[in-house]
Amino acid sequence: DPAKPLTVRVHDECNGSDVFGSDICTCRPYLVYGIEACIQTAQAGGAGVVVYLRKEGRALGEVTKFLVYNARKRQEGGDRADAYFARTECVAGVQDMRFQELMPDVLHWLGITRIDRLVSMSDLKYNAITQSGIQVVKRVAIPDDLIPADAQVEIEAKKAAGYYTESQVLTEEALATIKGRGLID
Repeated sequence: DPAKPLTVRVHDECNGSDVFGSDICTCRPYLVYGIEACIQTAQAGGAGVVVYLRKEGRALGEVTKFLVYNARKRQEGGDRADAYFARTECVAGVQDMRFQELMPDVLHWLGITRIDRLVSMSDLKYNAITQSGIQVVKRVAIPDDLIPADAQVEIEAKKAAGYYTESQVLTEEALATIKGRGLID
């Protein structure tokens, strides 16, 4: 019913975080936050939709994702936000293999024409949704207090790469100071 508010979380699979609770990324806390936002909207008389897509490790697969994590932790200078995407590219040959242009098909299949609250910072997801004709009224970033300490590398790198944020994007110099914990920490 387009007359009722709708909250949507489109989530790409992350077994390391979603299932096993790894704190190197924001996946699990963002999924939980998205579910809570959907429930709040439903309890207020609207609806909430969580779409869970099987695109593990930026669609590179779980083994490749763990090779990237290992390379990030072992690189000179440690795991740094300024080298976040470079490690993926070195290991996999690309930064991301997800093809988000087909992702809105499930939203269209559900009859969604407007999303009042899109719980996602991904520019790729947002662009695919809006370019498919679905209106997005508001984008919702993960609250800072839900971001695990070791995931600061990921979130700051993604904001610098164009992900939605309401906070200031760090300079390349500042990105180099954002570091994750080491292998032994």
